[in-house]
Amino acid sequence: MMEKADPSQKLYTRMRLWEFPDQYVVEPTDGSCGSCLEISRMDGSMKLIDEVPECSSVRVPKIQTVFGVIGMLKLLAGSYLLVITERECVGSYFGHPIFKVSSMKFFPCDHSLKNSPAEQKNMEAQFLALLNVAERTPGLYFSYDVNLTLSAQRLHDLGDESKLLPLWRQADPRFLWNNYMMEVMIDNKLDPFLLPVVQGSFHNFQSAIGKDIIDITLIARRCNRRTGTRMWRRGADSDGFVANFVESEQIIQLKGYTASFVQVRGSIPLLWNQIVDLTYKPKFEIVRIIEAPRVVERHYLDLRKKYGNVLSIDLVNKHGGEGHLSEKFANAMQHVVGEDAKYLHFDFHHICGHVHFERLSILYDQIEDFFIKNRYFLLNEKGEKVELQLGVVRTNCIDCLDRTNVTQSMLGRKMLEFQLRRLGIFDAEETISSHPNLDESFKILWANHGDDISIQYSGTPALKGDFVRYGHRTAQGILTDGWNALTRYYLNNFVDGTKQDAIDLLQGHYILSVPRDMKPSSQKGGIETKASFPIALALIMTGLFFSLLSLRKVRFDLRNLLYAMVWASISLGIAAFVRANGRMFCNRPSLHQSKC
Repeated sequence: MMEKADPSQKLYTRMRLWEFPDQYVVEPTDGSCGSCLEISRMDGSMKLIDEVPECSSVRVPKIQTVFGVIGMLKLLAGSYLLVITERECVGSYFGHPIFKVSSMKFFPCDHSLKNSPAEQKNMEAQFLALLNVAERTPGLYFSYDVNLTLSAQRLHDLGDESKLLPLWRQADPRFLWNNYMMEVMIDNKLDPFLLPVVQGSFHNFQSAIGKDIIDITLIARRCNRRTGTRMWRRGADSDGFVANFVESEQIIQLKGYTASFVQVRGSIPLLWNQIVDLTYKPKFEIVRIIEAPRVVERHYLDLRKKYGNVLSIDLVNKHGGEGHLSEKFANAMQHVVGEDAKYLHFDFHHICGHVHFERLSILYDQIEDFFIKNRYFLLNEKGEKVELQLGVVRTNCIDCLDRTNVTQSMLGRKMLEFQLRRLGIFDAEETISSHPNLDESFKILWANHGDDISIQYSGTPALKGDFVRYGHRTAQGILTDGWNALTRYYLNNFVDGTKQDAIDLLQGHYILSVPRDMKPSSQKGGIETKASFPIALALIMTGLFFSLLSLRKVRFDLRNLLYAMVWASISLGIAAFVRANGRMFCNRPSLHQSKC
């Protein structure tokens, strides 16, 4: 079904990295007879050479095996080569192995830094600290043989000429995590070394339904246009690209048939943010509200071009700060709603509460018509198109994590049942729940999917994951949600600022420079948040007050014990941090921003 790229353009699958004092040499060792790649350690310049240079007592190289070259990043005074040092095979996609990046490493090409001014050296050291953070980026996947950035439907629709192109040229730039870092290598025409990498999730399993074996794969593809961390990347930019935009594709293979169903999630497409200020839930701020209709229109124009019809499900609260944001979203959608774009608000917390997620059936009843009419992608045993997916469901809450994943897993379950009836495997009233092994594996599949997406955006697994994993809420799940909520608070305030800078550095969202009138230690980033000791002290006292208040109410409702633990933990966490970091919070290296 999915042809490989032209063999002459095949990617190298295993290489040897030679570290000479003045250069790096990447030598293919997978049986290919291609050229070696030489990279200067002085300025990062690249060229192909026929063989590895001779070693000598003066030029004794270090040697290690690498599994891919991700790209090259240029900083102030040096360039840095990023390579995959460890990989793990996690499954297959249309018969081709899929690998997860287990470890990656930057190799410096910065010998010219020796002659740089002291100020520039200090700045470079700060950026190097960000590269250390970037090396721990989670959820990176790649294939040497098949294009992971495209859904099954888009892969099938590639023209014959496109299928012969190198994988990086076939790729959807939105989901190419290393798009920016590949630019230097593209300029040097290094196709066999250009490995497309996707950030997201990849899980699959097999299960028996009677005598039939079904193979189910769930893929997440994270968009790189407005990527970032939970509190530091919200809403949309002026071009309509939104934070935490993820395409989820559920693929089944059964009796020679292949079916694919795509959903998307993404932040509310307005210009809004939440400035980190040490409060548990910072205030929502909508900026340039007059531009809202134009930004929303751009976002949905792009969705319709790529996916066809769009049904937008807004899961946020009807009241409070979320309600105000939802109201502005609904007003802006009035300029977009039509035959090919629809909007539905569903107050998840009001209708489902914290435990009655089975009430999502109310939502499904409202969208069933769109769901059925817009279908899914289906190929028969001969690889011929039988069905096309004509539209997409776009789901959002505030973070597009917890409520969104519960909702998307419900839609994925409904679609799988719909497809199995279409293929004659299920009777008209038969459901996944009547097949315990399939049911359990499917729940785990979506729970892991949600956890992966959540870890990349918030730093913790998804909340409400126990419902997705077990089909009902559990006491352990509620306690785990409390801990994860506390962890998110800590990460949002004290860790994610630096992580956001690292992400922006890798994605090329900043232009690096050293102003003559500014020293690194005194720089203040436009979005950098600093908190004083009195504020921290007030928060500690407030936390202790609510903790004691909750403890007094335990005899009336045991849930107050959990609330007391949460407030006490927040107070202790802030106190410990203040003690260790007396002067300030959120101490981030400053970058000069070119675009958000």
